[in-house]
Amino acid sequence: MGKVSRGVFDNVILPNVGADDPSVIVGPQHGVDVGVVDIGGGRVMALTADPVFIVPQYGWARAAWFAVHILASDAATSGLPPCWMSVDLNLPLSMTRDELAEMWQTFSDECRKLGIAIVAGHTGRYAGCDYPMVGGATVMSVGPAENYVTPKGAAVGDKVIITKGAAIEAAGLFAVTFPGKVAAAYGADFAREAEKIFYQMTVVEDCMTAVAAGVREDGVTAMHDATECGVWGGLFEVAEASGVGMAIDRGAIIVQDAVAKISELFEIDPFTSISEGTLVITCRPHKADEVITRLADKGIPASIVGEAVPKTQGITYTEGGRTVTLEHPETDPFWAAFDREIRGA
Repeated sequence: MGKVSRGVFDNVILPNVGADDPSVIVGPQHGVDVGVVDIGGGRVMALTADPVFIVPQYGWARAAWFAVHILASDAATSGLPPCWMSVDLNLPLSMTRDELAEMWQTFSDECRKLGIAIVAGHTGRYAGCDYPMVGGATVMSVGPAENYVTPKGAAVGDKVIITKGAAIEAAGLFAVTFPGKVAAAYGADFAREAEKIFYQMTVVEDCMTAVAAGVREDGVTAMHDATECGVWGGLFEVAEASGVGMAIDRGAIIVQDAVAKISELFEIDPFTSISEGTLVITCRPHKADEVITRLADKGIPASIVGEAVPKTQGITYTEGGRTVTLEHPETDPFWAAFDREIRGA
């Protein structure tokens, strides 16, 4: 479950991407959240597409909040503020008009807060459609060509920063979907607090705050939302896209107490589990502390966890005095664990 394997992407998807167009600056590739096109006049457009992910168990308003922030977060990793969205809703037959109205009102309200105008779309109910994947959307960001970044931009010597820590999305989704199980294990007070993790599942503010310190040679060089395969997947993807290695201190990566407990309860590895809300940033060394300070001023916890090194040194992390080679996890444990809980298996 989850994204197709790297082999399928390399052999089926990547060789077949339509017409050649010289205005495409950044096209589809591993670990890169956005495409970037030159729209003239010294400006570029960054585009990203993702499913519209709606889980009724969250409540319609909360589910819509999450859907919008999933979509906007990838666009924001370009360093340019999201501004436009097109939305395709392929809804299940079971969805009522009132449920759609509540969901869509929140969807619109969140877009308004983020400065995103919904400019096109399609809405329908169809047999064979079901939650949580009820369509898809494209989000666009526009800005000066010199202001965008992608996960291709990391350079040797850059500091690596991670916001919020591991498994934010996995823990947040388990907490709101299965609060009874969490309460039975850790108590009702813990369960209520754990549900707040849900609203950490966005990196829009993380991205906009980080690039305020500067970009490229004067600041942030790359940003990547650690979604599928979590922190380890995100770090690997940035390193691969940029053609660098990484030396990471595993102990410097934040693992919130509630995240650790929920990961243990649902038997998932927090470092390989889906983590929307966790931003991987690479930054020129002279601006790393400023990025951390700016994030802290916004109430966003973050830590410097390592640095980019020459590719020949590989991608490694240290733990307990030993150095481990980091491989891409390939399979995210969240999906199987979530499906198992939903089915009551």
